[in-house]
Amino acid sequence: MKYPIGIQDFVKLRQGGFAYVDKTKFVYKLADEGSYYFLSRPRRFGKSLFLSTLEAYFHGRKELFEGLAIYDMEKEWKSHPIFYIDLNTANFRDENSLYEVLNSHVSVWEEMYGAREYETTLALRFKGVIARAAEKGGRGVVILIDEYDKPILQTLRNQELQEKHRSLLKSFYSVLKTQDRYIRFAFITGVTKFGKVSVFSDLNNLMDISMDQRYISICGMTQDELLYNFREGIEQLGEAYGDTEEETLNKLKIRYDGYHFEEDTVGIYNPFSVLNTLAKLRYKDYWFETGTPTFLVDLLKMHNYRLPDITREKVSDDVINSVDSMSTNPIPVIYQSGYLTIKGYDERFKKYRLGFPNKEVEEGFLNFLLPLYTTAGSKSPYFIEEFVKDVKAGNLRLPAMFI
Repeated sequence: MKYPIGIQDFVKLRQGGFAYVDKTKFVYKLADEGSYYFLSRPRRFGKSLFLSTLEAYFHGRKELFEGLAIYDMEKEWKSHPIFYIDLNTANFRDENSLYEVLNSHVSVWEEMYGAREYETTLALRFKGVIARAAEKGGRGVVILIDEYDKPILQTLRNQELQEKHRSLLKSFYSVLKTQDRYIRFAFITGVTKFGKVSVFSDLNNLMDISMDQRYISICGMTQDELLYNFREGIEQLGEAYGDTEEETLNKLKIRYDGYHFEEDTVGIYNPFSVLNTLAKLRYKDYWFETGTPTFLVDLLKMHNYRLPDITREKVSDDVINSVDSMSTNPIPVIYQSGYLTIKGYDERFKKYRLGFPNKEVEEGFLNFLLPLYTTAGSKSPYFIEEFVKDVKAGNLRLPAMFI
C-alpha cells in the first residue's frame, strides 16, 4: 500500500496509485446544494487535498474519480475557470508580502483573461478577471482559497501589520459578493475563524460548515474509514508490536483519535499521524512534530494565561466560533488550531467543555510549553512548582518525563 504522506494534490494521488479515503460524496453535496462555503480545520488535516479534489472535479476530470462515490452521482462533468489562491507557503511578516502574493495570482489571471487600465487596485483587478473568465468560458468561475488566515496568524504580535493585512484581505474577498452572478462556487479554508472586524464581514452569503454535523468527517478519518481503507496496514502495525487488531486499534484511538467539531458527533482521527504510523510502523507524535506552535506561545504569554486551566475551559458558541484579534481570550485560537477539542456540551448553560483530543496532543503540548513557562528568562509569573501542583490537582496529566 502506498500512503499519501504529504501529498496534497488529488491528481498526483490518483495517478500515483496512493491510498485515498473517499470524500467525494461531500464534493457532490456541496456543489449540488450551495455556492459559498467556509471550513475551519487544524493544520495537516486534509484541507488542501480537499480543495485539490474540488479543483479536479470542477475541471471536469471524470477519469480521476472512477471507482469513487461521485463517479456515478455526477452526470455532466463540466469544466469551469478556476481561481486557486494558496496562502500556505509565504512569509507574511514582511510589510508588502501579502500584496505581492495576491498580485502574482491576479497578474497570472490577467495574462489569461485580459486587463483594463482603470482596474488599479487588487480588488478591481480581481473583479475584472472574474467577469471576463466567466464571459469567455460561458460558465461561472470557481474560487478556491487555501489558508486564508495565514497572514493574520503570522502577525499576532504586530497589530499594525495585521490590520494592514486584514484590510487588504477584506477588500479582496468582498469581490466574491459583488461578482456573485459570475461565480459558480467558492470554497475558503483556514485554521481559525476571525470575527467582529472580520475579513469576511462583507461576505454574509458564506456558509460556515466547520461545525455542521453533515460535514463533520469532511477532513480526517473516522474509525470506520480507517478499518475500511487500511486494514492491511493495521495488521502490519500490530505484527510489529506483537499486538492483536483490537489492541492496535485501541492504541491508535488513544493516540490519534478524539477530535470532535460539534457535540455528540463521531470521533475524527488525525490523518497525518495515522498515515505516518502505518507507513513507518511506529507510534510517534507526527502531527505535533511537524510544526512548533510558536503563535500559541505568543498568544498565551500575551494574555498571561494559566496553563493548567486549559482543560477546564467552558465556552459559549459565540466564543468557540469566532476569533477576535482584540480579545483577551486565547482559547478560540487554541481550539480551532486543534490543540483542544469538544468534550461535552452543557445544554442548560449553552457551554462547550473543551479538552485535549488525544495523547499525542496532550503530551506534545505540555512537553513543548512547560519549558517555555518555566525557564528563568520567561516573563511569565509562572513557576514550575505551582505548575506541578496545579496539574496534579486538576484535569491535566503530566507526561512521564516530568513526574
